[in-house]
Amino acid sequence: MNKHHKNFDEAKFSARKDNHCGYTFCPLCSTKLIEKMRDGRLRMVCPRTECGFVFYQNPVPAAGGFIVQDDQVLLVKRAHPPRIGWWCFPAGFMEWGEHPSETAIREVKEETGLDIKLGPFFEVYSGDDDPRTKAILILYLANIIGGELHAADDALEVRFFSFDELPKNIAFKSHIQALADYNQRFRKRP
Repeated sequence: MNKHHKNFDEAKFSARKDNHCGYTFCPLCSTKLIEKMRDGRLRMVCPRTECGFVFYQNPVPAAGGFIVQDDQVLLVKRAHPPRIGWWCFPAGFMEWGEHPSETAIREVKEETGLDIKLGPFFEVYSGDDDPRTKAILILYLANIIGGELHAADDALEVRFFSFDELPKNIAFKSHIQALADYNQRFRKRP
């Protein structure tokens, strides 16, 4: 376990996430922010009317590939917090200026060593069970076009699972829902 894993305190991250991501001071004028109702929500705002800064806590977009071969789905075992050793889709947060499709292709390559071609958009999910942030997960159906399957970058292991024998420790609710949706839509099973 590297030094970053030892310092990952899930409760601390969750508390920060649920407390306006730790915003305390206005990034425009350095005045201490206050909580105030805006647009029906409690938000951090700058009390200086001439400044007007409002911290809108928006979810972070993520994207990934939903790869199925021979009625088996490709999952990766997480190598980094949160939930080290739990399984998930090869997916990750979008980089600045990156289209979700580029993110999906990059993340699959980084985590699995595979080159993919994206098929149709599968679904978008809202996730709130990651202690770091709330996320919007954009999943694409994808086909392997090259590369060599191996655990890379953020993965301890990568492998295909039968839909009837999925691991019990799926890392995020949105991934569990996506697997259930695929099962219902494409495999026609509840």
